[in-house]
Amino acid sequence: MEPERLTGGLKVRHLTMMGLGSAIGAGLFLGTGQGINTAGPAVLVSYLIAGLLVVLLMRMLAEMAAAVPSSGSFSVYAEVAIGRWAGFTMGWLYWFMLIMVLGVEITGASQIVHGWLPAVPQWLVALVFVVAFAAVNLSGVRSFGEFEFWFAALKVAAILAFLVVGALLLTGVVGVGSPVGIGPMLDDGGFAPNGLSGIAAGLLVVVFAFGGIEIVTIAAAEAEDPQRSISRAAASIVWRILFFYIGSVTVMVLVLPWSSPALLQGPFVAVLEVAGLPGAATVMELVVVIALLSAFNANVYATSRMVFSLSQRGDGSRAFLRVSRTGVPYVAVWISVFFGVVSVGLNAWLPQQILGILLNAVGSTLIVLWVFIAVSQLRLRPRLEAEGTLTVRTWAYPYLTWATLAALGGIVVLMLLDGTARTQLASTAVLVLVVVACYHLRRVVVTRREAHV
Repeated sequence: MEPERLTGGLKVRHLTMMGLGSAIGAGLFLGTGQGINTAGPAVLVSYLIAGLLVVLLMRMLAEMAAAVPSSGSFSVYAEVAIGRWAGFTMGWLYWFMLIMVLGVEITGASQIVHGWLPAVPQWLVALVFVVAFAAVNLSGVRSFGEFEFWFAALKVAAILAFLVVGALLLTGVVGVGSPVGIGPMLDDGGFAPNGLSGIAAGLLVVVFAFGGIEIVTIAAAEAEDPQRSISRAAASIVWRILFFYIGSVTVMVLVLPWSSPALLQGPFVAVLEVAGLPGAATVMELVVVIALLSAFNANVYATSRMVFSLSQRGDGSRAFLRVSRTGVPYVAVWISVFFGVVSVGLNAWLPQQILGILLNAVGSTLIVLWVFIAVSQLRLRPRLEAEGTLTVRTWAYPYLTWATLAALGGIVVLMLLDGTARTQLASTAVLVLVVVACYHLRRVVVTRREAHV
């Protein structure tokens, strides 16, 4: 068997764009309209609360990743801090979540492209994408990082262009024939037309939009100078994403009435059409395809590295440890691609009820992961300080860590009060119990096998 070792080669700019590429997807380009419709202009408060929470969680992850770089990231930290069962659960839970997301991403991108090329079957479009990005992931981590850097840069450029158009509209450089700005924004019920309940409901919509940033710490094992790279990349990613999300939403609520149906249908397209830009819908469709494919590419990387790490710790098949001459865990990549294709099939063939249960299970998995990250940091920090390995420190430890856990508990309470979110939470709870049961069943099998050797 080939050496169980991954090669380095990822630079700070690669890590930064990987994080941006994972977090800036359809949730920003399509989902922001739903948040605005739920909370009105006060959705900005929802984004600020969710953003602050992610800042603190990323700081915790960066602290642990800089001290102990590992492709298993939070799964490894949970195992060390809480127990073997926690590492197993976090690793496979994350893998399952991203596998389902892979199917949704590739289905969404292939549907749009099929709309452009109706003569080409949608399944063929999806197959071409899957094969292409499997090749990118198998080419070597440095090549992957370079590809993802430029792919994600296209999304960033699109958002920056949108912000420039928004600034031109708000300053009157581009006239639109209708009032824009703070005054019109407050005309339709004020800043918080749905009150605190609207802000809370908006928080449930937007909090999951920040998922994906954690890939930066997964890539730690393959970064050049992990301690310096992870701390720099983690800090810059969070603030850039906050700027992109909050800046884009600010433009939307200042240019169009928050209750406008156009925002719900496609917020970016709605603003660009107000600006009188021809072909705005087609341009944004192209951007959404790029966003989905970039996230798909990064998530294939993340799932393969998580499987590799789990297998290193004895929680996966040793076949997943096979590494190519370029340092890529190629069996782990192929298994992630395979199940990504299976997930595409689920999207196409499963009855809506069954698919809905699976997607609901994914819906609030991020909350579970965040809770375990905070608990892991809370328990690991004293040990890392004693070992003298801390190069990045979470602020005001342990008070901000406890505050983060309290905030996550508050989000869970809000989810229990919301019908749709309550279903997601219940499905996720069942999924967690199934994964924990699999861990204990596997331990029983392994123990009995060892006893008979």
